Amino acid sequence: MGLRSPPFVTLRLACAQIRTYENERSFSGVIVGFAETQNLDLPGGDADRRSRILEAAERAFVRHGFHATTMQHVAAEAAMSPGNLYRYFRSKEAIVEGLCERDQRERAKAFAAFAETGDIISAMAVGLRKNLLGKPREKMQMILEIWAEAGRNPAIAEMCGSIDDNVRAGLIRLVEVAKSKGQASPELDAEFAARLMITMVVGLFKRRAHELDFDGENELALALGTFAALFEGKIQPLRAAGRGEGV
Repeated sequence: MGLRSPPFVTLRLACAQIRTYENERSFSGVIVGFAETQNLDLPGGDADRRSRILEAAERAFVRHGFHATTMQHVAAEAAMSPGNLYRYFRSKEAIVEGLCERDQRERAKAFAAFAETGDIISAMAVGLRKNLLGKPREKMQMILEIWAEAGRNPAIAEMCGSIDDNVRAGLIRLVEVAKSKGQASPELDAEFAARLMITMVVGLFKRRAHELDFDGENELALALGTFAALFEGKIQPLRAAGRGEGV
């Protein structure tokens, strides 16, 4: 039986081949990923490793399409063995669940910050600019891939529905805070306002994903103008004539 090279020797050989990795993988990411395949201990713990895997999964989903991406693709993107990947996430659905949990934590912090500000509309403008214009177009394409998968996969559909419920509840609370601070009309229906904002933002995300000539600044101005009018009570739902309530 041949002798196995000590880990530090093998690590040096791996370092010599770093140029073969794609540009978005940092030197430190390669070293960490290799160490995980060799079962070497590095600082950071499971939380940091899970975070790196989620970032790698997002890249894999964009590269291969969500439906076609396999756990092997994710493992390769994370520079770790498939067996090691399964220690942290048992399936692609579990990875999506991890992404949802991460985004929910970030969203809760953002909504809390919006509620504390003296101008909720301006704070929402900053948040929308960051998420709609500040993130790469590929991020929006990945979101569309997951939405499409929800039409085929009940587990993904359930997670997407949970996100929708969470966002709607957060926006309803935010509108009520705005009303209590005098920043929104006391007559504004918070549930209606939340649905309108969700519909508009989802549409913008979808358009940013596939329109090559998407004019982010103009579309952002459109959304914020609509939100301002909404908070002033100038936008109200029309009653469907078919329901016998008139228009």
